[in-house]
Amino acid sequence: MSDGRRKKSVNGGAPAQTISDDRRSSLPEVEASPPVGKRAVIKSADMKEDMQKEAIDIAIFAFEKYSVEKDIAENIKKEFDKKHGATWHCIVGRNFGSYVTHETNHFVYFYLDQKAVLLFKSG
Repeated sequence: MSDGRRKKSVNGGAPAQTISDDRRSSLPEVEASPPVGKRAVIKSADMKEDMQKEAIDIAIFAFEKYSVEKDIAENIKKEFDKKHGATWHCIVGRNFGSYVTHETNHFVYFYLDQKAVLLFKSG
């Protein structure tokens, strides 16, 4: 896409699948260093590695602070809005589907233990 936007399709609870215009067909699983008992696995990303690790760190903090998925997603979104400019979107949960358009280099989909986190910038 010429305007710097890309589309991704994700199913929470199942490995992410990207549509055919995705240049990366297989990504290495990037693991951050979460605290004991927290395992983070990147399933799909169009984001620099340091920003991916930052997203995981912010998500770990949000999961420790909040128990409601909506509150976790809100915290992650607001932190990324503050640190990287508006407009970020975040979805957290165990079972969801999505199809989103995102700015190039601003998309990550990962698992933190059993819950999926979809974070992307658009708008």
